[in-house]
Amino acid sequence: MRKLLVTTFVSLDGVMQAPGGPGEDDDGGFAYGGWSVHHWDDTMADAMSRIMGAPFDLLLGRRTYEIFASFWPTAPEEAGGQPLNDATKYVASRSRPELGWGPAVLLEGDVAERVSELKAGDGPELQVHGSGNLLQTLLRRSLIDEFHIWRFPVVIGSGKRLFADGAIPAALRLISTTVSTTGVVIETYEAAGELVTGTFAPE
Repeated sequence: MRKLLVTTFVSLDGVMQAPGGPGEDDDGGFAYGGWSVHHWDDTMADAMSRIMGAPFDLLLGRRTYEIFASFWPTAPEEAGGQPLNDATKYVASRSRPELGWGPAVLLEGDVAERVSELKAGDGPELQVHGSGNLLQTLLRRSLIDEFHIWRFPVVIGSGKRLFADGAIPAALRLISTTVSTTGVVIETYEAAGELVTGTFAPE
């Protein structure tokens, strides 16, 4: 059974849209692309290196695949992109995009079913980066085993959110926390079953 890990950047109010730069995702007239860039430091670089230190394959939405494909194949060696270039990229898309950045496999049909089949098979862990629309599908089907949530000290006010309407109520267990010098809180959570409710009222 393969684990599925999600790494995502979010603002304090939960927005994950276009952290890397203007034009990355302008849906809805989003005007704050690149909100994560000025917070990067060595602590964050080390954390990302640890995430990518084990063998992995990538599970990406089409837009994130295209953003990665425009940079990583020709990125400087010191940027550390070799694990991304070597990984098999499973791409979820309703269209039939050209997948020139390989090795790559288009997931056709019911994406959640295809991901379930991938998880049930052999191979390294599956990592999701960005891919906001794909994440909503994975959340609705409870397919994510581990979250790496990087919370940035910014409030954006509008935009696509990690836990949007339709997420299945669930419990998570915090297993590690790191804080960057710029105030980014890097939290790792694992799935912990169903959400349990209670009351503070006297019995």
